[in-house]
Amino acid sequence: MNPIYRFLFIILFVFTQNSNAQKRIALFNQKDLKGWYAFGEEKGKQTNAADLFSVKNNMIRMYGSKSGYLMSEQSFRNFELTVEYRWNTDANFVKKNNSKNSGVMYLVPAETPDILWPKGIQFQIKEGATGDFVFLQEVTLNINGTKTTPGKSVVSKRFADAEKAIGEWNTLVVISKNGKITQKLNGKLVNEGIESSVTEGRILLQYEGFPIDFRKVNIKKHK
Repeated sequence: MNPIYRFLFIILFVFTQNSNAQKRIALFNQKDLKGWYAFGEEKGKQTNAADLFSVKNNMIRMYGSKSGYLMSEQSFRNFELTVEYRWNTDANFVKKNNSKNSGVMYLVPAETPDILWPKGIQFQIKEGATGDFVFLQEVTLNINGTKTTPGKSVVSKRFADAEKAIGEWNTLVVISKNGKITQKLNGKLVNEGIESSVTEGRILLQYEGFPIDFRKVNIKKHK
């Protein structure tokens, strides 16, 4: 290869790698809960998220007798969110109930109050229903040509079932771009819609009573 072309190729490669790296944000550093705050039905908002949830073996471990969530301090618009999770079936972890029900919320507006559960869209994580949309506190989306009905908690069923066996790690992906929302589970499209009534907000990890682990929470920004 011509030395000049080789030099230009190296410069382009480095620029591309740096550009991609800048777009990717690890919301969970696998060491602690920096960048998050916690909210629980008993203690309310806790700026020290470790007061409610723990990090061990590079995982966020959510368990206990009370429901709650972790909320990212940052808000995002136009992004690709990747989260890895699994149900924790270890009997040593305290649980509120036996219902395997949780979720990852996104586009939670910065101004919305902390309640169970706040305004936003939920990627439902629930035995037999993972991949459903749950629209909370009047959020709407146009799915297959029909706008969802505003309400406190409105469910739109997934297109397909793609969850792995209990105890195995799953990967969910949410793509939000200019009002279009796409949900994928383990590489399979499970839900999609357009004209979202919320287009910017924070990320929320739910704990609804059955122990669950998260080991990866990454965001890639889109223009």
